[in-house]
Parts: sequence; C-alpha cells; structure tokens
Amino acid sequence: MNQPPLFIENARIFDPSRDLDEPGAIIVQDGTIQAAGRAALNAGRPDGATVLDARGMLAIPGLVDARVFMGEPGYEHRETIHSVGAAAAAGGVTSILTMPDTNPVIDDVALAQFVMHTARESSAVNVFPSAALTRGLLGHEMTEIGILSDAGVSVFTEGRKTLSNPALIRRIMTYARDFDALFMAETQDPALTGSGVMNEGLLASWLGLPGIPREAELIPLERDLRLAALTGVRYHAAQLSTAMAAQALRQARAAGVRATGGVSINHLTLNENDIGEYRTFFRLSPPLRTEDERRAMVEALADGTIDIIVSSHDPQDVDVKRQPFADATAGAIGLESLLPAALRLHHSGAVPLKRIIAALTINPAQLMKIDRGTMQPGRPADITLVDLDHPFIFSEGDIHSLQKNTVFENARFQGRAACTIVNGRIVHQLDEVSA
Repeated sequence: MNQPPLFIENARIFDPSRDLDEPGAIIVQDGTIQAAGRAALNAGRPDGATVLDARGMLAIPGLVDARVFMGEPGYEHRETIHSVGAAAAAGGVTSILTMPDTNPVIDDVALAQFVMHTARESSAVNVFPSAALTRGLLGHEMTEIGILSDAGVSVFTEGRKTLSNPALIRRIMTYARDFDALFMAETQDPALTGSGVMNEGLLASWLGLPGIPREAELIPLERDLRLAALTGVRYHAAQLSTAMAAQALRQARAAGVRATGGVSINHLTLNENDIGEYRTFFRLSPPLRTEDERRAMVEALADGTIDIIVSSHDPQDVDVKRQPFADATAGAIGLESLLPAALRLHHSGAVPLKRIIAALTINPAQLMKIDRGTMQPGRPADITLVDLDHPFIFSEGDIHSLQKNTVFENARFQGRAACTIVNGRIVHQLDEVSA
C-alpha cells in the first residue's frame, strides 16, 4: 500500500551533505525525498499530502549512529532489536550500526541475515549489522569477509575487543581492502589496561582505583595505523579519547593513510570528575579522561581529525552496574541522549553546528557505505526535526531502552529531536509537532 505524500512546511533545511542551510519545505513521496529546501516550496504541496508543520525547527538528515551494542540474539534482557529501534527513534537516530558481540557472535552470513530480517520486521529504524573480524571474537581465525560483504555487511569489528596479533591484523586488513570493507578497531591494549577501571592519574589515586594509562589507547592505534598504511585498507578507530591518539591519527592522515576516527559523545561532554562518589554509570571503556583531554577531543572534532560522533550505546542491567566501581561492568546507554548532548557543543560555541550534524549524519553513512545521511532528492526519506533551543531535563521517562544506565541522568539539555521520520514514516513525535 502506497503512503500518501508528506509535506513538511515551515522548516529550516539543514543538510551538510549539500552545504544547505535555508528556510523551506520537504516533499516526501513513497518513502523518498522529492525535494528539500526552497525548491520544495516552489514545487508546492502535492495533492492529498499529509502536512507536517515544523514551526521553524531544524530539519536535518536522520542521524546515523555507527556504534550500538544490543542484546539480540542471546542477551535479550539487555536490549532487543525492537527496543533498540525505539530508543534510536526517540533520539532522532534513523540508522544504527550494531556490534557483533551477541550470542552467538555475528560472524557468518546466516546470523547477519537474521539481524537484518528481524530488524525489518520489528525495528522502527534501519539496522545495519557489523560482523566480527575473527570467528567467535576469539582473535584466532578470520571470518569470511568476502562472503559477508556479498551479503551486505560493510563493516567488520571485534566490538569491545582489541586484536593483538599484528600478522593476523595485516591478513584481515588485506582481505578487507580487497572488498573495500571498513576495518573498525577498538584501540585499548588489554595488557596495559589490565585491571584498570578509570583514567590513570591523581584522581584515580585519590579514589583508590586502578588506572588506565593513555598509552593503552595510543600504542595499538599507532600499530594499526602502520598496518593500514602497509595494506591500504579503510581503517577506522572506533572511539578515541586522548590528545595523543588524535595527533597520531592526524599525522597518519597527512601521510596518506586511509584512516578515520570516531569519538563517543561521553568523551566530548564529560570528564573523569563526573565519576564523583564512585558512580558506576560513569564506568566506561575507554575511561573518562581529564578535562584537558576532553577539550582536545572537541578540538579534534572541530578541525576534522575526528570524523564521527557515536553514542556507544551499551545497555547493562542493574545486577552488573549496582556493584562497587571496580567490579561494575563498563558501558552506558546513549541513543536517546546523543543529539541533545552533542548540541551542547553548538550552544557553547565549541564546534560549528555544520560539523556536529555532519559527524552525526553524512560522515558515518559514507563510512558504512549506506544510502543515508542526506536529504538529497531521490534518497530515502530519513529526516529528523530538531527543536534546537528546547530546554528540558533528561529523565527516565525519556529512555526507551530496556536498561537505564545513562550518564546523563537528570542532565539539563537544550535541543532535542521533536520528530523522527524513517523511509517517509513518522516513528517518533513530540506533542509540539502537528500533522
């Protein structure tokens, strides 16, 4: 059954993929964008269209989050494909890249296709599964990268794990290069991380907690960048948190290495002092760093060294979070808070709005090689309407994830997703938006 046309009026069209920022409208037909901007105003409202009044809000491409952990299959008590879709829609995220560390691990075609099929049936948003670099995430035997690529998988990663065998890494990178797949790496040396639970420094000493040195991130990154230069693979550092790592990435890119980098919203907007009195929701990997390191990551985003912002959405249940800090499992949810937390950087003047939105839309879409992150005519109608100046306190009522382990509990935000549209269908809408 065909959808009636959708006409979004009174919007500020903001699309970094086309360097577009102008008042106008959006015309959607059969799940596809027909026009966006002044061109849509000139074309006029289609007959029989559903009209959505944006009331001057920002209309941006639907957000693309390239680092999302979920539970299904195997850990459905943490998060299902249905619930992660609801959380994403509430945050204005229309496409997610899921990590492979489920049970069983996403390491073959049948399992990847299971996620794709289940998502089409039950998720409000587009779900793109990544696949493991090694079978079972055990770090020994390479997965069938070619077969998985032919099945539609474009990103390969070990999720939370960091590979340690450089010969294996080189071999996998070579295969990934041949299929133009993205080699996405977590850069946390497990031996240097050891039993550490927070950033190594004076605060860790005061709290009596074992620390993780910055070099635990830098050393595997520098190794990977050398191997990426050797093989010519598309390499992506999943989430960096230190100035040293950003500088290593900056230098590698200047030397011609096909390398990109991501940063979690947590490391852009929080620092180690937020841990306070052993607040385990702030137990993250990599750990929250000093304020100087946070500022360095903001600068790296602003100057283009860092390409994308991710939520690192990682739902953990009460049993593993209500523990002493050193025993709690690392991870925090983030899909619902990704956009409002990122807008803090805009309102503070730290990063231009265009850079922020590009890092949340077209940049991750291009890395993942998916036809999203843009409002160019002819593309899928994934759109987020943003009330840029809306003040609110982020509460449990804003959380649609099955778990509530947020680092932004009762945070004061300015700006949020007011309406989320996926393939031309409204999947989330606040009362302030009328249709």
